[in-house]
Amino acid sequence: MKNSLQIFASLVLLCFCTISFAQKDFQGKAYYMSKTTMDLDQWGGREMTPEQKKRIEERMKSFLEKEYILTFNKEESIYKEDEKLEAPGSGGRFGGFASSFTGGPKYKNVKSKELLQDQEFFGKQFLIKDELKSLEWKMGTETKQIGQYTCFKATATKTVDEFDWRSMRRRDDRDKDKKEAEKKNDSIKKDSDPMSEVEVPKTIEVVAWYTPQVPINQGPDDYWGLPGLILEINADRTTILCTKIVMNPDEKEEIEKPKKGDEVTKAEYNEIITKKMQEMREMYGGRRGGRSGGGRRH
Repeated sequence: MKNSLQIFASLVLLCFCTISFAQKDFQGKAYYMSKTTMDLDQWGGREMTPEQKKRIEERMKSFLEKEYILTFNKEESIYKEDEKLEAPGSGGRFGGFASSFTGGPKYKNVKSKELLQDQEFFGKQFLIKDELKSLEWKMGTETKQIGQYTCFKATATKTVDEFDWRSMRRRDDRDKDKKEAEKKNDSIKKDSDPMSEVEVPKTIEVVAWYTPQVPINQGPDDYWGLPGLILEINADRTTILCTKIVMNPDEKEEIEKPKKGDEVTKAEYNEIITKKMQEMREMYGGRRGGRSGGGRRH
């Protein structure tokens, strides 16, 4: 009975809210905080002192914790990092390398199903253009309050991109029997496969919280497709939480499609990353083996 009343109340709110959203030049802004946790023990942290761990965690903070702004209207949105000046030394070499795996501004059009992303990889600019894929959301009746908004729960299973750093983890070598059986295979793989020591799950479970009080089919990052703005996402080790919403700001911002860079699909872009990482592994392997530059062609 309680759940039925909550759904009814939200439907009433939706009717009232829809009136203000009907205007042609409607626009809103949602501010999000994104945080990804990383288990340092998986990456050699067991040998570190607590002080060393703390220093590394501080240096990685600017990469693992970011703020974004989603500017949206009834059909389009642009999701951009709210860039702030980093403290000297934060991120370091790790931040410079890992930033090649994080995306630039992301444009979504829920009507034309168009997805565009500005992406820089090792100094080269790309424009990733693909179809906006939808998740098969399972709608729930559970609710919670986020700020002044009543949110409903929805869940989905998401296929993970092979280079999604947020879900990368060290390959589990604890199964000694399996390790021994694949030892020969692995030694070959490590020379040719730059991701041999890393694994990414094929799918992850996603929990979303959306509000019908903002009846817009949008959300942060790749997420959309619910009958209300998505205010929170929990996906594997990443949480994205909305901290503020501004409806019809005084100064409207034009939602422009990213245009710079070589146009590629997501599959083509992943192929480019794979080739680059193989080149890097070959170069690193050559140096480690003490080979001279003349003994190997690039």
